[in-house]
Amino acid sequence: MSTQTSIEWTEQTWNPTTGCTKVSPGCQHCYAGTMAHRLKAMGAKGYEKGFKLTLQPHRIFEPLQRRKPTIYFVNSMSDLFHEKIEDAYIRQVFDVMKNAPFHTFQVLTKRAERMVKFFKSYDVSRNVWLGVTVENKEHGLPRINKLRQLKAYIRFCQ
Repeated sequence: MSTQTSIEWTEQTWNPTTGCTKVSPGCQHCYAGTMAHRLKAMGAKGYEKGFKLTLQPHRIFEPLQRRKPTIYFVNSMSDLFHEKIEDAYIRQVFDVMKNAPFHTFQVLTKRAERMVKFFKSYDVSRNVWLGVTVENKEHGLPRINKLRQLKAYIRFCQ
């Protein structure tokens, strides 16, 4: 379910997928991995597999149930552009964003190449911010250059 967060640059988190695999040095101290293991130990729904990549289709429509305009951090506990997530599922997630223009959605990835490839056949909604993680020059600059290729209303780096 979407939850309030103490992350200073957003209001709620929405995790239609959970879990991930490490792709760069920025993953070394991943808070989401640590949190997923804690949530599993607590018996939290959706974290039965800990930090193993898991689709959460029962969560896809959550933002449509909230009418108050909200800033959502999408997949704070995963990476929507993970190579094992099918484009059809990603499309469903972005369709929800498109159908909730009263919300703002912040999507952050370390998989910028996949994000660029996805948006060659899908238009970015005005209420979607697309961003990349920049943990160092070696990994960050190529991601920033990929991000620049997108026709997003808002692009950001974290």
